[in-house]
Amino acid sequence: MFSRSFLFYKFPPSGGGMENIMNLILLGAPGAGKGTQAEVISKTLGIPQISTGNILREAVKNGTECGLKAKSFMDSGALVPDDVVIGILKDRIAEDDCKNGFILDGFPRTVPQAEALEAMGVRIDKVIEIDVPDEDIKNRIGGRRVCEKCGASYHVSFKPTKVEGICDSCGGNTVQRKDDAPETVIERLKTYHETTAPLVDFYKNLGKLTTVVGKPTVEATSELMLAAIKA
Repeated sequence: MFSRSFLFYKFPPSGGGMENIMNLILLGAPGAGKGTQAEVISKTLGIPQISTGNILREAVKNGTECGLKAKSFMDSGALVPDDVVIGILKDRIAEDDCKNGFILDGFPRTVPQAEALEAMGVRIDKVIEIDVPDEDIKNRIGGRRVCEKCGASYHVSFKPTKVEGICDSCGGNTVQRKDDAPETVIERLKTYHETTAPLVDFYKNLGKLTTVVGKPTVEATSELMLAAIKA
């Protein structure tokens, strides 16, 4: 069962000057645990988790212009075009709750996106890569479930809902997304290694990268993540 005891990890008090702002990027293959770890970090630092995946899925659900553009790419496990993602992200970062920092989960996914982020003048303090072998990824994703109403993420083994099939947060139904189906996962991993993995070198060259080896439990990985942020 998911334990939240580690959420009391000690950090310097927040608020005040620019030095207390923490803008973070989480990297890792689909299913490495970026979303779950972003939730832990968000609660610990008091900054919002910005998941481009959730933002895009909400756009698809609402039938917005961006959602219609993104749908065909998401259903096949391909990357959504940069201009669609960057447009949505610009608006989100400008919101008031991001003034003390934010966590980017699922963006950037390509070096051009990272370059665009730099061009936007967005300061990134640390980039943390969660390293998990592909075979472990395939096993993990098979148990992942997402609330079709609010987008909250769960796992049947590592982070189950209190009531099977029902979201703890809003009471919506939890389902397996199309892009978590086995055949799509294989394609997503291929896309990750070809397109997203080069970001590791990009941020290493900027002196901002830290790699954390993903552990079998959420709590063990979270302790390493929080220690990496504090370092």
